[in-house]
Amino acid sequence: MKLSHLTTSLLAITLIAGCAQAEQASDVVKDTASQATLKGADIVKTAANDTVKAGANATKQAAKKAARSGVSVSGAVPGIYKSEATHAYITFQYLHQGYARPTLRWNNFDATVNLDPSNSTASTLNVTIDASSIDSGVEKFDEHLVSADFFDVANHPTITFDSTSLIQASTGRGTVVGDLTMKGITKPVELFVTLNKVGENFRTKKPMIGISAKTKIKRSEWDLGKYTPLVGDDVDISIEVEFIKED
Repeated sequence: MKLSHLTTSLLAITLIAGCAQAEQASDVVKDTASQATLKGADIVKTAANDTVKAGANATKQAAKKAARSGVSVSGAVPGIYKSEATHAYITFQYLHQGYARPTLRWNNFDATVNLDPSNSTASTLNVTIDASSIDSGVEKFDEHLVSADFFDVANHPTITFDSTSLIQASTGRGTVVGDLTMKGITKPVELFVTLNKVGENFRTKKPMIGISAKTKIKRSEWDLGKYTPLVGDDVDISIEVEFIKED
């Protein structure tokens, strides 16, 4: 049976259309496969980057932790060490009416460490502060602080801390427990201490050690609670001292 010219033309058009659709479908499949491949590559790359970042962060955290651990006291020379006045600081902060945390300091104090590197927990720390040397940076406020309302330096000229025990928590870090006396009142206090460095003075070559310490107290426990609770009762104390060995 012979096909008419019209029928032949229709069949040809149909075949051409089918081929075009097949080619379009093939292109879609190729594009989809290509996109899937690129997406998979991005996922792998992202995962790799995340792994690298996680590893770097872990390394940084480990380094910070190691830095906070302090240094070993084993290399220190045993003996009596005195605070070096030009590099010794005792500061404290409290919350003032909720607005700010003023920073005050004592300008004059003496600190002594009796260091036993072979048995660090047997070492001792003694501090004597000239209570009248309190410094807020405001003369009128200093006058109020040394009055009977606060430190009453006329009757209590010194503040003292005498250690009673030392607990080593990790290399170069520990807790020094001692008696803090202010205004004739003595109560136990814990100092959290980090040994920063063991070495020698670059000029005199005398043995040196450096420490950082922190503690928190409630001032009202030493009859210093005037204006609480308007002015915060909690006091944060920070200590930074370089010690030089006596001859």
